[in-house]
Amino acid sequence: MNSPVRHYVGGRFDTSGVPFPLIDPVSGAATGEVPAAPRELVDQAVQAAKDALHGPWSTWSPAQRSAVLHRIADGIEQRFEEFVAAECADTGKPRELASTIDIPRAIANFRAYADLTAGRSEQSWHTPTPDGRGALNYTVRKPLGVVAVISPWNLPLLLLTWKVAPALAMGNTVVAKPSELTPSTACLLAEVIADAELPAGVFNLVHGGGAGEAGQWLTEHPSVDAIAFTGESRTGSTIMRAAAAHLTPVSFELGGKNAGLVFADADFEQAVQGTLRSAFTHSGQVCLCTERLYVERSIFDAFAQALAEGAKQLSGYGPMVSAAHRDKVLGFLDKAAADGQVLAGGKAPKFEDERDGGFWVEPTVLTSLPEDHPAVRDEIFGPVVHLAPFDTEEEALNLVNASPYGLAATVWTGDLSRAHRVAPALDVGIAWVNTWNLRDLRTPFGGVKASGIGREGGDHSLDFFSEPMNVCVKL
Repeated sequence: MNSPVRHYVGGRFDTSGVPFPLIDPVSGAATGEVPAAPRELVDQAVQAAKDALHGPWSTWSPAQRSAVLHRIADGIEQRFEEFVAAECADTGKPRELASTIDIPRAIANFRAYADLTAGRSEQSWHTPTPDGRGALNYTVRKPLGVVAVISPWNLPLLLLTWKVAPALAMGNTVVAKPSELTPSTACLLAEVIADAELPAGVFNLVHGGGAGEAGQWLTEHPSVDAIAFTGESRTGSTIMRAAAAHLTPVSFELGGKNAGLVFADADFEQAVQGTLRSAFTHSGQVCLCTERLYVERSIFDAFAQALAEGAKQLSGYGPMVSAAHRDKVLGFLDKAAADGQVLAGGKAPKFEDERDGGFWVEPTVLTSLPEDHPAVRDEIFGPVVHLAPFDTEEEALNLVNASPYGLAATVWTGDLSRAHRVAPALDVGIAWVNTWNLRDLRTPFGGVKASGIGREGGDHSLDFFSEPMNVCVKL
């Protein structure tokens, strides 16, 4: 059994609310319960965060906030194996992923923003005036206030800390609501934060669903001053409508239908192995995964065969996060099988053990579907990639950019000039050349079109979570 999942409000742990089961995606078995926060507890969390803005937290210097972020990172490191176990239990992902990506990145998020906020400077200008004495203008960055952080189920701790760390770094207070499917590492984080001795109410945590539950009550709350959300584009639209009522600022990292381009001059094996990684990491349940791959026609057949063979040989992958999500993915695959070709996978595997009660889908390679087919057009968010050929660079760009989404893309080529020409021409927030998911936490991260609003990372996050104020002093 997992450790009990609890809310954390105003510096106290709480189990209020009607519990619902926590399900193991590997086997489909219930492993514990999660309390769904009642509306009054969400109100209490927001009020606690609001009160904390005017308490001792408001007097903390950037250096003090930096120090506490490092203490939180230290606390996660000290309980590293607990976090790994909880992340694997909730998501079903292999330990290798949780121990090398999810938990280390959560630690890195706190350390990165601790260092950035400690070394940040403000701007100033000397302004001439008619009397010749001049004026001094300088900026002050103030916290936005109470920030609602809504994080998803695919990278629960990584994406939660990606928002909580910069929000705290800039002096805000936080009410976090993780996905109801993956709440455990958020609860462990609350325990670490409690041990790090932040003032009560600076960080609060509530559990529950979205519509008609904690998520909706939090994003509609008139005392919430900003909303940071990662998740589906449709959910983002719903949150944006709620935010509009109070003109609440939003930062959204939303869905994607990410494309890859493989040119004939690419390193063939590097492109195959890179695409296997970009399409099937965490069974495709990463917002950056490649779901559409366009391959230059002269190498298309060979590449499709190599990718399909690679997909068939993959092992150690994890399940979908829930039965509902598995059924959604399999629904796409049923349509694709009827209308195109399945080169690998396409169904739920059989294990002849407890995993047959879980939510598994085979790594799947599709081809021969039209561009307007749901499996090519819509986000699947599973271990599925569709291959199609192209003849010219112009055609390739048009195919990638035709999507209503625009989060990420990959370009595989041995031509340096082409790489610098093609990558900036893609309508995405980030383009990788001859690699995938190589991240520098200082760089801007986010999408265009239906893939998001705003940018996260480095100063971009610190700017969102603060309000610039100008002070003008006549000399």
